[in-house]
Amino acid sequence: MLSAKSLFKEILDNDESFRLFCSIAASGESQGGWENGRIAALVPESERALVPRIVRHGADEDKHGRIFNALMRKRGLHPVPVPPETDYTMLLEKRGIGLAHEKLKADRPLSVQDVITYLAHSRVTEQRAAEQMGMLRTYFTDHPEIGRAVRMISQDEDNHLAYSNEELLRFAAAGHSRFIRRTLRACAFAEIRVHRDVSLAVMAHMGRILGWPAARSAMLAAGIRAVYLYERLAGWRRMVTLRMPERRDALGGPVTQAHEFA
Repeated sequence: MLSAKSLFKEILDNDESFRLFCSIAASGESQGGWENGRIAALVPESERALVPRIVRHGADEDKHGRIFNALMRKRGLHPVPVPPETDYTMLLEKRGIGLAHEKLKADRPLSVQDVITYLAHSRVTEQRAAEQMGMLRTYFTDHPEIGRAVRMISQDEDNHLAYSNEELLRFAAAGHSRFIRRTLRACAFAEIRVHRDVSLAVMAHMGRILGWPAARSAMLAAGIRAVYLYERLAGWRRMVTLRMPERRDALGGPVTQAHEFA
């Protein structure tokens, strides 16, 4: 029977598919680390209190990239180039979601609306990341090879989601509600489309590596498109709703190190 657990286990058990999975994940996390680092450097003076949290966010993303690379090294594997059609982070940027790299490479301070745009982008994408890592934690928390990595990354993603919710609520209370709602909605609709396209591309690559029959690949593609239709009709709402998290100041502490994966 085809399930999320059996599908991922098949990817995990094959060196080539595992290498592609980890390479894609490491690239995206490292890109997120760079983006947060640049945002922290450009935050306007009025929002400098946010800088330690943005730095922590970026450090977590960098750490995740190192973890995925370490998981490959433990098998004697090296990263492979990320196929452009599977590059979630860059595809979102091309759709105008989040802050453009051109803006981040400049040395001009960001505006308050830029900071809100960054937080809205985080709110939407961290929802996806928290859900995906939560699924892996459910199935593989005790796995001898990836269990510790999954638990650590999942906890971090939950913290990032809590942080973005809390900060957006703070900005909403300061009078930015309309801009936040509009930005969240645009981010959510773009993200679910990019997630669909990336999922289809990743599964196509995995199918070729693992030799899946055409019928199985077609069934997986149909499932991905069905999820997209649900999210397009109703599921997007979970990505734009703001709730004060149970854990406040989730990024207020030190970064958890990744030495155990080296």
